[in-house]
Amino acid sequence: MSEPSKVNLSEKLFAPRQTTKETSSLVKLAHTSSQEVHNALDGDSVSGWYRVLRRPQWIWQGVDPIEMESVFAKIASAKAQRTQDDLLDTVIGYKPGNWVYEWSQLGSKYQRLSRECLEKGDKEQAAKLLLKASTHYGIAAYPHLKGDDLAAQAELQANLTYKEATDLMPHQVKTIDVSYQGKTFQAFIHLPCTDKLLPTVIVSGGLDTLQTELWPLYQDYLGPAGFAMITLDMPSVGHSAAWPLTEDTSRLHQALLQQVRDVPWVDHHRVAMLGIRFGGNAAIRLGFLEPTRLKTSISIGGMIHGFLSQPKLLSSMPRMYLDMFASRMGKNWVSKASLVSHMSAWSLKQQGLLARRKVDIPMLGVSLKDDPVCPESDNQLIAISSRGGKAVSVPATPLHDGYHRVMSTVVDWLKETL
Repeated sequence: MSEPSKVNLSEKLFAPRQTTKETSSLVKLAHTSSQEVHNALDGDSVSGWYRVLRRPQWIWQGVDPIEMESVFAKIASAKAQRTQDDLLDTVIGYKPGNWVYEWSQLGSKYQRLSRECLEKGDKEQAAKLLLKASTHYGIAAYPHLKGDDLAAQAELQANLTYKEATDLMPHQVKTIDVSYQGKTFQAFIHLPCTDKLLPTVIVSGGLDTLQTELWPLYQDYLGPAGFAMITLDMPSVGHSAAWPLTEDTSRLHQALLQQVRDVPWVDHHRVAMLGIRFGGNAAIRLGFLEPTRLKTSISIGGMIHGFLSQPKLLSSMPRMYLDMFASRMGKNWVSKASLVSHMSAWSLKQQGLLARRKVDIPMLGVSLKDDPVCPESDNQLIAISSRGGKAVSVPATPLHDGYHRVMSTVVDWLKETL
């Protein structure tokens, strides 16, 4: 794509519209007060902010901490009109101080830097900078609520820059189009080499994550260990937005798994599923449904049972998360009590999967210590419900070390089971 057309695309995507709604105004729940969240996987809810600020996660994804704090400062100091005066990140319209605007500006900066590298013939550095651009556009779209036009445009930019980055890389990234219920969603397969069949890991993140944000898992862990990685968005997010979230959290993963046998490069006798947060729910569920097609299922900090079975905990989630769940389920204008009552249906124990029988594949439940969303009892449930299953709890501090230990544990497990 030539430079002028790129510029035109950005201008066209983010052209001012009078009707554009601000993120916090999209989901109409009858709210009562919500509690704050502070944990290593989800970040921190900060007084005066609508969004939960995922500082550790974003730094781990390659965001510069100084640039991140600068973005927060610009949002906080903006004098523009807000949907709610007491929430800093609710500036209305695509302008300075608006969340999507400020993060997209950073994305655009890395896009420009990548073009400069490309002009000098440095493809490798250009690709790295495009990946950074994609990450920043992805954060601009967070938390990916339905009907958020500005976020949808940032999400499109995240996907375009990701595709551009992967086209410049020495290894292969291919797109898989998966048909399900008369529609199609896209999954990406990352290949360390194409001259042999590879053991393959299907990966999904949480409900507030795009598949383009899972790149560090491949770059730092799965790729160097010789695994292919296939990513897909959870139902109701990104490329999978056409399907609402139901208690069948793994239905798109199942459709992909069935199609994997037709994908060249993949050794379909050696396939694993790895999920983070709500992706962990889908991963363990898929292990029960497809024990002959999967070699193992792994949950990282998965929302499996404990948290989902406690209405009091659920109803005290930060407002952004309540809105996000309502959006994923396609439920606007419902009471918080009604929303929370639906959520226990996602518990894999309540669905009759966990703690009823042992599935014939080994499953791994791993989390950071004292995780309120994934208590150790959930990992124990995973371990006792599978032959050769295992539960691991890793110290959360120091944080980067915690992330690294979790992924090192996962890679060791994959080498053993695949």
